[in-house]
Amino acid sequence: MEDGRETAAMREQNRKDRQIDSELTSQNNKGHKYGSLLPLRFSVDRWCHTIDDTQALENTDSDIGLCGWILVLFSILLTLLTLPLSIWMCIKIVKEYERAIIFRLGRILRGGAKGPGLFFILPCTDSFINVDMRTITFDIPPQEVLTKDSVTVSVDGVVYYRVQNATLAVANITNADAATRLLAQTTLRNVLGTKNLAEILSDREEIAHSMQSTLDDATDDWGIKVERVEIKDVKLPLQLQRAMAAEAEATREARAKVIAAEGEMNASRALKEASLVIAESPSALQLRYLQTLNTIAAEKNSTIIFPLPIDMMQSFVKH
Repeated sequence: MEDGRETAAMREQNRKDRQIDSELTSQNNKGHKYGSLLPLRFSVDRWCHTIDDTQALENTDSDIGLCGWILVLFSILLTLLTLPLSIWMCIKIVKEYERAIIFRLGRILRGGAKGPGLFFILPCTDSFINVDMRTITFDIPPQEVLTKDSVTVSVDGVVYYRVQNATLAVANITNADAATRLLAQTTLRNVLGTKNLAEILSDREEIAHSMQSTLDDATDDWGIKVERVEIKDVKLPLQLQRAMAAEAEATREARAKVIAAEGEMNASRALKEASLVIAESPSALQLRYLQTLNTIAAEKNSTIIFPLPIDMMQSFVKH
């Protein structure tokens, strides 16, 4: 009954804290002068809640009852009588990257996680679980997601997380690793479902940051710290790839035609200006004619050219 009352009180306190956080967030969105202090307050509140939850779990070994204390004393007596053989059952070692959670008669022992190094247990009443504190990496399987603009894409990613509180990771959830993996898959689908295809292809960092924040908040009660989330690949359907390629090719062709048309227009303007200059001086046309003959003779030597006087051509034009 006491445990139930403590759990209800903790839930009520968490509910009140979430209400306060939502009010402060709304004030921050409105430009409140204390808005810059919100991230610090959130981190301090989460740290305090984690400590409270851990202490609530650790302060339960004093309620083992009279029978429990009798069993503990009997275990100590048995250990002393069987020395030095029993010492090998009492001494345990955990590595630098591990922590041990000790259960005495089914309750977490006061003091929290043990290690690294040596620690002692009672052979009859105590049991322990080793928790790996290193960063763990896993791949999110490809998820078929329907985007906001009704496009089906396949997206996969990678998540980096570690156990921040070994006591909560053991006491609050059966399998923290499997739960984090499933939660990452659902979070990926939920986040991408609110994005357009263009946003998914261009805003990967923003999507990864949003997923990290969501996962970190959800796994806080499990003693899990999500350090990083990355989007690995976005696979589009083959038909959509062909359509996008055709659209890009059509866009490039249209741009090329516009550029060619602009070049023709500029060339025609330049020719018009050149014709006006040549019309003012008849000798300029003769020089241009000779220059053209020189160019043809240099590039195409097999071409036979019969030059005609310009005056003869003008007489034909007059007739």
